[in-house]
Amino acid sequence: MNFSRRGLLAASAAIAAASSADAKPRTSAAPPAWTPDATELAGRIRRKEVTAAEVVEDAIRKAEALQPKVGALVTSDFDRAMDRARSGQQAGPFAGVPFLIKDLDPYKGLPTRYGSRSSLGARPAKEQTTFIDAYDRAGLIVIGKSATPEYGFLPTTEPMGFLPTRNPWNLKHSSGGSSGGAAAATASGMVPFAHASDGGGSIRIPSANCGLFGLKPSRGRMIEGRPSSKGIDLSVAHCVAHSVRDSAALFAISERTEAGSPFAPIGVVTTQTKKRLRVGLLLETGTGKRPDPEVVAAVEGAAKLMASLGHHVEPTHWPMDGAQFGRDFTALWSTGAAELAAGVGKAMGRKADASVLEPFSLGMAELVSALKPGDLEAAVGRLKAASQAYDAWLTRYDVILSPVLGSPPVELGFVSGDVPFETLQARLMDYVGYTPVQNVAGAPAMSVPLHWTADGLPVGVHFCARIGAEKTLLELAYQLEAAQPWAHRRPPTSL
Repeated sequence: MNFSRRGLLAASAAIAAASSADAKPRTSAAPPAWTPDATELAGRIRRKEVTAAEVVEDAIRKAEALQPKVGALVTSDFDRAMDRARSGQQAGPFAGVPFLIKDLDPYKGLPTRYGSRSSLGARPAKEQTTFIDAYDRAGLIVIGKSATPEYGFLPTTEPMGFLPTRNPWNLKHSSGGSSGGAAAATASGMVPFAHASDGGGSIRIPSANCGLFGLKPSRGRMIEGRPSSKGIDLSVAHCVAHSVRDSAALFAISERTEAGSPFAPIGVVTTQTKKRLRVGLLLETGTGKRPDPEVVAAVEGAAKLMASLGHHVEPTHWPMDGAQFGRDFTALWSTGAAELAAGVGKAMGRKADASVLEPFSLGMAELVSALKPGDLEAAVGRLKAASQAYDAWLTRYDVILSPVLGSPPVELGFVSGDVPFETLQARLMDYVGYTPVQNVAGAPAMSVPLHWTADGLPVGVHFCARIGAEKTLLELAYQLEAAQPWAHRRPPTSL
């Protein structure tokens, strides 16, 4: 097992210190948060100001009231959650805090349906990964599973077998994907933070759409979950959160600490950066397309903020052919759909079709079947070369500042799985051209909620760093959170 007590002990000490500080009068000019974060809730439970049962019951009440509007959950586990909360047996830094598991990962006692009609009859899982075990050890109480698009393929959460997940800031708009249910539940106040995963932007995109903080860790940094068969391990797991400190504390209890880990553990990061960072400013996608004016405003505003904090900001450019990278990433990403279609077809005894899989999933499977011998291997080779170019790029900068997405949150239906395949491909290239590079390179990146449009939609700003540099990003995030607070902002659909 890749889990040790070091992360739990460090996180417990840090959370206890943070929650104790919260009990003192505020000296900061920052407006108060509209809802308590997980650190504060854990502190209240620890100080016996409230019981775990009361906290979990409140989360369930909010979930029941908000679910018909937001559609963030696909499975509830309310009875077991209340039993656990009443037992008083939770230990760890987040003892008694309500939580959600994304429905791409198994959780004992609940079905895993992957956002797909092909899995609607799934039975409750009997096993779970060591990564999810770490959450249980931290004392978190799972109240259910959060929605995801079919097998996490799309940057919106509108699976055809379930209700669409709506953005709490505007219910006509997408919450993002693939961790869209986690983000909508967190943003609306059902839970203070939630499990999420990222294979091409799936932590950062919903964080950007829902006004949350979302950190994607480095490849190999976190406790192992599921091995990849794609030739390059793309997906990593962490969370979406209201506060940087929640993300940092959860990071500490789920990072690898055993001998032989690829990175030295960073523990709980609690302080702002004291360094003057070298910042590369990037606006255009890899194909040279300029983003929506609101996104430009968000990134340029962040650049001015960075400069005012003493960092050196200068324009930079992509270190690889963006158009070729996009085609190669699509080919690699599509192998997951091809494996899915083959597996579903084998189980059914016939070729998988639109009665069980979505048009986009089937289109990706067909894309793979049309590849010539050697095409996929060549694409993977070029992606690995792009990863090396990324590493070289980051020797010149501490962080790269860019958009997360090409536009503010799109309306539901714009990038859903039933849009004609070629049309959807073109839209995705423009919309999500900034985030997959870090998944290929295995590097950390984060979405920081620094901008809201005139009509009240969040626009996250993207910061990425060299592989293993999560501490740099978290310390910068603390500085940005203090300089331009966001915790007081409350979406219209929330409790």
